[in-house]
Amino acid sequence: MGMGDVEGSAFARTGPPKRATKGGRRPSPRSHAHPFLPTCRADLEALGWDEVDIAIVSGDAYVDHPAFGPVLIARFLQGRGFRVGLIPQPDWSSAEAFRALGRPRLFFGVSAGNLDSMLNRLTAQKKNRSEDQYSPGGETGHRPDRATLVYANRCREAFPGTPVVLGGIEASLRRIAHYDYWSDTVRRSILVDSKADLLIFGMGERPVWEVARRLDAGEDIKEIRDVRGTAWVAREADTPAFMEDPARFTTDDKVVVLPSYEEVKADKRAYARMSKLFQLETNPGNARRLVQLHGKRAVVYNPPALPLDDDAGDGRDDAIAMDELYDLPFNRVPHPMYDAKIPAYETVKHSVVLMRGCFGGCTFCSITEHEGRVIQSRSTASVLRELREIRRMEDFRGTITDLGGPTANMYKMRCKSKDIESKCRKLSCVHPGVCENLVTDHGPVLEVMRAVRGTEGIKHTFIASGVRYDLAELEPEYVTELAQHHVGGHLSVAPEHCSDRVLDKMKKPGIAAFERFRAQFQCASADAGKEQYDIPYFISGHPGCDLSDMVELALWLKAQGYRPRQVQDFIPTPMSVASAMYWTGIDPLTGEEVPVARGLREKKLQKALLMYWNRDHWPLAREALVAAGREDLIGRGPDALVPPAPSQPGKKPRRRRRTRSKRN
Repeated sequence: MGMGDVEGSAFARTGPPKRATKGGRRPSPRSHAHPFLPTCRADLEALGWDEVDIAIVSGDAYVDHPAFGPVLIARFLQGRGFRVGLIPQPDWSSAEAFRALGRPRLFFGVSAGNLDSMLNRLTAQKKNRSEDQYSPGGETGHRPDRATLVYANRCREAFPGTPVVLGGIEASLRRIAHYDYWSDTVRRSILVDSKADLLIFGMGERPVWEVARRLDAGEDIKEIRDVRGTAWVAREADTPAFMEDPARFTTDDKVVVLPSYEEVKADKRAYARMSKLFQLETNPGNARRLVQLHGKRAVVYNPPALPLDDDAGDGRDDAIAMDELYDLPFNRVPHPMYDAKIPAYETVKHSVVLMRGCFGGCTFCSITEHEGRVIQSRSTASVLRELREIRRMEDFRGTITDLGGPTANMYKMRCKSKDIESKCRKLSCVHPGVCENLVTDHGPVLEVMRAVRGTEGIKHTFIASGVRYDLAELEPEYVTELAQHHVGGHLSVAPEHCSDRVLDKMKKPGIAAFERFRAQFQCASADAGKEQYDIPYFISGHPGCDLSDMVELALWLKAQGYRPRQVQDFIPTPMSVASAMYWTGIDPLTGEEVPVARGLREKKLQKALLMYWNRDHWPLAREALVAAGREDLIGRGPDALVPPAPSQPGKKPRRRRRTRSKRN
């Protein structure tokens, strides 16, 4: 990507809106419990620094909170002895904003933020979103489209020769050749387009720590080629020999060659084959290196980073535990440069993360691809230490809004054997059924829930993270405590669909598992003397789903008395299995052809059926029922989904009789 692409991005003409400051003055970053990360030269001077070792560029506003990925990485590196600065939401219209901290001694770390920048701006219907959750005041326009590419270009322009290392979810999920929904094309690896020196994928603490250490020791960035969780581009001169015998260029002979970018762009079956090969190499215990040719250069993907340690006190130099991350000195508030509230912060400021990772393997979800399948958990002591920090916040009134993670009840769940876990290539531990080797004990999460409830100053602890109901139904005690103590009237769950055919393509359990859990939850709520409801979430337009499946789901919803207020219209996020299905019409894991609602109109019709009860959606719902051959469901009888259309347009409307007021 050249600078012409920067100029052509969505907001390049005017640059991002200016951030607000009080009275035109920049508040001191030292006015809180801990010094904020420096964001400009004045901050460096206040800290007594002449330079930073590492400058992190982020597409999000600066919120000093562990829920914001670039900030977590910055604080982690700072905690390990490096001088780290942050450049949040820089004005990308020139390179000037990227010079705010001077030339970093070691490297620029570039991240688009907590979300892919295209997903952050556009809906499933490819319309602009009205709000950016990660920007002050929810204002849009604070980051460019494809922010990772734009920022990387500006960093090189600001300080030529300074290493540029990509990270964050946008880079992670676009590291191989990938289908891009927003342009409806297959794009190259973001590493190739950005011309960066290195890409860190997944949760980046281990790889970024090793890269920083080795650069600090004097190694050249071009020689750092063996770090797990990183990708790099071979030199053009080396590529022919590399592709002839890639094992010669690596530390072992375990290398998988993916179909090239040119192949997967031209041939959808090659794309599906690439997707399957990639998915099978995601377990850090047995993953092999991947190589993919892009033109005359090979992109090399090292195996994923190893999970964080349960205990960092084992004496190893490379030990990193979840507890260490959450013991870092966060102020837990936005930087004082902002006047307006930052919506994403308001959501998480009084929440506590217990774990990361997910072994569910849902095909539409990118959590597994980014965070991994191995659950990495904090200790109860670490959680209680964070609660003490939250209790000191001025606006805390005793309510923890969420106690969970990607999934609320996977805390400390793992395979019964590390040896089995390290050899397994299954993409899900719970589909098509719960694996016999998975330890589903809810004892550890119950222990944390009880400890949090028993903490002085904590009045309510809610669980807002999604509950994996096929696991929860195996542990009645968990469902009982959930209903008694941790639900504020409504519990979010995600059955996603009712059709077994569609659920199989999603890698979700059958609807019977949800119905059993719902019955358990209702009984437990009644026993607790509480009127509580489950709020199920559903997806329309998922690959493998056609209009007949959506009619089946609409009828199920009506029979159950559900009227969904929100429906997730499927968005093909880069690199997921479901995105490969959407683009190719092929299930990459089985080779079977699947129906796909590819057009925006088709997607609207599917969504309208789930909103059958809403008169605003009736015209589209009627159109969908006619297309599905189910005109019998249009009418006014008890079995109908929507009423018939109003009178034909040409028919004269009935005239209203005017009533004249009497004069006195």
